[in-house]
Amino acid sequence: MKFQISCNVILKALQHLSSVVERRQTLPILSNILVKAENETITLASTDLEVELIITLKCEIDTNGETTIPARKWLDICKNLAEDVVLTISQKDNRVTLQAGRSRFTLSTLPSTEFPLIEEITAQTRFDLTQGDLKTAFNATHFSMAQQDVRYYLNGLMMEITADRLRSVATDGHRLAMKDLTVSIDINEENKQVIIPRKGIQELMRLLTDSDDQISVVVGASHIRLIMGDTIFTSKLIDGKFPDYQRVIPEGGNNIVLADKEPLRQALVRVAILSNEKYRGIRMILQQNSLQVKAHNPEQEEAEDEISIEYDGNEFEIGFNATYLQDAINAVTSDKVKITLTDSGNNQCLIQDPDDDSSNYVVMPMRL
Repeated sequence: MKFQISCNVILKALQHLSSVVERRQTLPILSNILVKAENETITLASTDLEVELIITLKCEIDTNGETTIPARKWLDICKNLAEDVVLTISQKDNRVTLQAGRSRFTLSTLPSTEFPLIEEITAQTRFDLTQGDLKTAFNATHFSMAQQDVRYYLNGLMMEITADRLRSVATDGHRLAMKDLTVSIDINEENKQVIIPRKGIQELMRLLTDSDDQISVVVGASHIRLIMGDTIFTSKLIDGKFPDYQRVIPEGGNNIVLADKEPLRQALVRVAILSNEKYRGIRMILQQNSLQVKAHNPEQEEAEDEISIEYDGNEFEIGFNATYLQDAINAVTSDKVKITLTDSGNNQCLIQDPDDDSSNYVVMPMRL
């Protein structure tokens, strides 16, 4: 195998591919990138057995062939070469040589036959949408995914697919984020739910752009595959039943707050500085057209701030995790935020854009 390619072309691909590779691998082959050179293109693939990324690049090929090259070392080499330099990669026996100008590197390889590619997916559902739309849906919800929760089905993002809507939902049991997209999908079921694991969502967030470029989404029994031009991303799905999220979203709240997003966000950030570092609890005191935010910590330090709001309900207090509130408010894209509260008991807080109900954020209260 021998081919030439510009360093700046392959560097971007290697950055995406290396992020899939885990630093600590039980199988040595998983630390490598699969390289196939044929028909004036090279195909690069990496996997950790949960997610898989395949990128195809056009280049000048002298000799066809395939092997696997250590991902981190290859990436580090390319990072430290000039962007416009041409990289020549050639293989002999179980070694591969990378040459760029006067720089030369020889790396050990592993046989490509050992590389575990995911088999072809039998499509149960297939649909198209733009990269920008899917990235918007993930941006609006991904922060509410759980991290290493024993309820494994919470350690990912749920996509609910219906004939005219794609809904993304994430929850860690303390908060919930939901975003709706209007799409047209040819689906036999009334609705289909799939849970994409946390790492799959994180890699997709890196890959997706804000463009109108089309993506083809293929959903199988245990995998989801996204085809984006010369890039193919595949992830295993979490085998589990997602909670009934509809029950969490409050209805008919009679205490409605309208606030300017930036002053509210800044007040929360300031007061949270002196909140308990572990629990991040803050107290909100609602009064006529006024919101007080207070916090204290075990060192007997206190913070207090007050902003003007639109509110015409009863006076009451309620506690929340400041980080959860900040994440939800940051996800609202308008300059105004609508907050719906029922009372100061165990009922949830609903945060929305006042003019757009396609995004909903629910935060559970805290006892302070």
